[in-house]
Amino acid sequence: MSTDIRITDSHCHLDFPDFDAERDDVVARAVEAGVARMVTICTKLRQEPQVRAIAESYPQVFYAAGTHPMSAATEPMVTVEELVALADHPKFVGIGETGLDYHYTAESAEVQKQSLRLHIAAARETGLPLIIHARAADEDMARILTEEYRSGAYSCVMHCFSSGPDLAKAALDLGFYLSMSGITAFPKSHELRDIFAAAPVDRILVETDAPYLAPPPYRGKRNEPAYTTHTAQKGAEVFGMEWAEFAAQTEANFERLFTKAVV
Repeated sequence: MSTDIRITDSHCHLDFPDFDAERDDVVARAVEAGVARMVTICTKLRQEPQVRAIAESYPQVFYAAGTHPMSAATEPMVTVEELVALADHPKFVGIGETGLDYHYTAESAEVQKQSLRLHIAAARETGLPLIIHARAADEDMARILTEEYRSGAYSCVMHCFSSGPDLAKAALDLGFYLSMSGITAFPKSHELRDIFAAAPVDRILVETDAPYLAPPPYRGKRNEPAYTTHTAQKGAEVFGMEWAEFAAQTEANFERLFTKAVV
């Protein structure tokens, strides 16, 4: 694989303890593999200073922050003002991740919805893209995203998209983006690959969600940003494109959405 080809890991978690012992090496391996940028995601606002410090330590790393839906009931409720204030930092490029997760935390659905709407308000006010986590909540997610968009436009990526075709269509109809993770490359993910194949290729991003969801041939092991290339190569197959062409397209897509991360 040519390292002249450049891609971006649009969603990873470099602050997680999985990387504490070798964070420098992890970033270096990503750059060597052609992953020229990484967006590391803060999932609890009290951890924002540590995540910000990581972004400040590496020219290739940017960051976003929010309250993950699985933590919405156990963390202080985020405020729009808090999120808007973070946007002053030059390496802060997105709002979230936020969203709805009814697979693990359905009991906190109402709190999750409240948190989600506050994140959307911050995305609308700052002009930064919203980063959405959706699991087992397709109907509510589509409804809230659509309702809020009618109240005022905002941009959004459905991170690690692995939901159904109806949510994909709702997001794409709003002009949002779908992000491919390692799940897309799993052998049994035929239906998910079909959903992506039916989407406009100018609305596709790639990511790792590292340290989770490593694509083949690393499935079951710790994921890291360098492995974005394996998911992106599967994406090229899904869209019937040459590797270099698909990589260039996802770069253009990322820069259109994450305008503060253009370097």
